[in-house]
Amino acid sequence: MSKRIPLTLACGDYEIVRAIKEGLVRVEGVDLTVIIENDAGVRHRRFFRNNEFDAAEASSSNFLVARDKGLPYCAIPVFLHRRFRHGFVFINTTKGINTPTDLIGKKIGVVKFQSSSNLWVRGILEQEYGVPHRSIEWFSEADESVEVIPSPELKLSRVPVGKSVDRMLAEGELDAVMDPDPIQPFVEKDPRVARLFPDYKTEEIKFFRKTGIFPIMHVTCIRREIVDRYPWIPTNLYRAFREAKSLAMARMANPRIAPLAWYQEAWEEQQEILGRDPWEYGLTAANKKQLEILIGHSHNQGMIKTRHSVEELFLPVMP
Repeated sequence: MSKRIPLTLACGDYEIVRAIKEGLVRVEGVDLTVIIENDAGVRHRRFFRNNEFDAAEASSSNFLVARDKGLPYCAIPVFLHRRFRHGFVFINTTKGINTPTDLIGKKIGVVKFQSSSNLWVRGILEQEYGVPHRSIEWFSEADESVEVIPSPELKLSRVPVGKSVDRMLAEGELDAVMDPDPIQPFVEKDPRVARLFPDYKTEEIKFFRKTGIFPIMHVTCIRREIVDRYPWIPTNLYRAFREAKSLAMARMANPRIAPLAWYQEAWEEQQEILGRDPWEYGLTAANKKQLEILIGHSHNQGMIKTRHSVEELFLPVMP
């Protein structure tokens, strides 16, 4: 490995990758170019549809569909983005929706049906609250990052050209919307739009204490031809990500790092509830458990035909 291999990596601008982005941590044997792309949907499309990067932080849901279709992508167990999702279900306040089961039989909009956030929310609503995804009429706004033919049992339609699901929600054309981010009418404090779970943090903590799941949104993918040509790259990339995260966590333990009045309290609360390393990498027991659940959600919702094992989907890496 005397010659460094040029490699492009696209990911979000996270504290846990700062050391790699700034060159403080290097991937052994690799001349890495880090491309910061904070619009996750754009990044996933550029990677899966256009093959613009050698490696990328990518939607876990898109990755499962890509592998199910036999597309040439691999993954290492580095999870750069996790997020609880109870707070990202929005309702029209005039539709009489007060509990999750009130969603049964309703019209729900999504930007993309396949996104990891929506995959998790549908699974959580079905398993934890008794809301079958097939009981809902779905409306999507945009093309998926990885094309898939929906299950014939799924009621899924496209919204008219020029319309957005968030505005359709505010106008009452939809009953609810799921989105990876707070939708614009909610940000603008439109009284016609509210969260399904007003006290979403309490629901998320209860969910974690019951299941141990801090939902994995994204995995780190590598194009298969890179792995075939340089089989040592996955391990070296994994080690660099792990080192960068360790540096970030040590840095973030300093309450002076962020201009937040109650930062220390938030940091301590996270540790008390989620443990010392809720962002852990590797195929640990906790990570395997939730990846298996995610695979089950994808299979149940008709996005993948085969329930591959976690070991089949992720490359072996040396710690």
